[in-house]
Amino acid sequence: MTDFERLRATLPTGLWIDGAQTDPIDGGTFPVYDPATGTLIADVADAGGKDAMRALDSAAAVQEDWAATAPRQRSIILRSAWEKVIERTDDLALLMTMEMGKALPESRGEVNYGAEFLRWFSEEAVRIQGRYTTSPSGSGRIMVTKVPVGPTLAVTPWNFPLAMGTRKIGPALAAGCTIIVKPAEDTPLTMLLLAEIFAEAGLPAGVLSVLPASNAAAVTEPLLADPRLRKVTFTGSTRVGKILIEQSAQQVLRTSMELGGNAPFVVFDDADIDAAVEGAMAAKMRNGGEACTAANRLIVANSVREEFTTKLTDRIAALTVGPGSEDGTNVGPLVNEKQRRNVASLVDDAVAAGARVRTGGKSVDGPGYFFQPTVLDEVPANARIVREEIFGPVAAITGFDTEAEGVAAANDTEYGLAAYIYTQNVDRAFRVADKLESGMVGVNRGVISDVAAPFGGVKQSGLGSEGGTEGIEEYLETKYVGFA
Repeated sequence: MTDFERLRATLPTGLWIDGAQTDPIDGGTFPVYDPATGTLIADVADAGGKDAMRALDSAAAVQEDWAATAPRQRSIILRSAWEKVIERTDDLALLMTMEMGKALPESRGEVNYGAEFLRWFSEEAVRIQGRYTTSPSGSGRIMVTKVPVGPTLAVTPWNFPLAMGTRKIGPALAAGCTIIVKPAEDTPLTMLLLAEIFAEAGLPAGVLSVLPASNAAAVTEPLLADPRLRKVTFTGSTRVGKILIEQSAQQVLRTSMELGGNAPFVVFDDADIDAAVEGAMAAKMRNGGEACTAANRLIVANSVREEFTTKLTDRIAALTVGPGSEDGTNVGPLVNEKQRRNVASLVDDAVAAGARVRTGGKSVDGPGYFFQPTVLDEVPANARIVREEIFGPVAAITGFDTEAEGVAAANDTEYGLAAYIYTQNVDRAFRVADKLESGMVGVNRGVISDVAAPFGGVKQSGLGSEGGTEGIEEYLETKYVGFA
């Protein structure tokens, strides 16, 4: 029996409601496939509207008790969950690789990263603060407290099946909110296993529910229409985020939206080119390019563009493509055939518009949803790949001459999640970082996500922040009490 066969034999595949697995009311299931082979991994319970109401009934019933639970006790449960996730690193990493496709070392990295949100917010749970002061007129006292928002709906994406869940569950539980998670259809198994781990860590029944579903709207729409729900947090496309914002307006829900990205990676003429290439490999090829913070547009000073492009091409051409579970794999498959077709369409459009293929550029023949790691140079400004999120292993390179041109090109997008700059000039680093229209900026570093830092965007990349000391505030309401 292989490691995955052993793991699959014990995987939870039902809905997780009221602290236990349960069958959907309508009894349906949907398949989850291995993107490296296209073969079936498991049939998973398919939630519908009635199941959503069961989960909300459970969450609402225990909301008051969970909010009244001592912060230290909430902290202890989160800390225990962190320990148990770390203990299950191999199982969780293998499961993510099988259902999402990323290389196993990257999956292990995600387990550590995702688990850190549980440890971080276990520490934040005991640091929720207010204030007490005399009013300026002297006529009374002002007391400001923080209270949990209440039952929360979290909708998570497929590209980071664990971390995008823990980044929402951690602060919600720390703040005293119950939470219902609707994981992505492609990758629900990791979240179901995490729910089981939380139960083992002592989380009371009803505080966390997980509702896998093939029809997201069947779950989200009745929840968003119910006045007992008080918040929705979403990571995914801007298109879907706008729909959820519109629906949530009917109940005036608190919203946190981490939406699409079109991250610029700007290399100035004074950059350390070898360091910039290393940073580009991390910013572009991490997770096979399937990340909202991935460098989408590599904007390189023309005086160093050929040197940078040649060195980056050599690095990307040397990557090994294969099933994520195989030793030596650097780039696994894309998550499904639809995603592969979208990446191929963007590349074909860029080439038709005049871009030059330096390496790659095609889908890989055979089973699975593989696409060659690709470098495109001389990408014209009218190519779709400059405007749309690639979400694949494709580096699209354009040039610029002056600093003002580089900044203008970086900001020429409706999105504003992450941006990266490479320069050895400290004045330029501060100057350009200030001018970039982005919620996060990496200076001479290709990976900027950090549990201790706020993660969020501006413009059409979203609302609110996750992580850092700011992350828990998204799950807290401010209450003012005036004393005579």
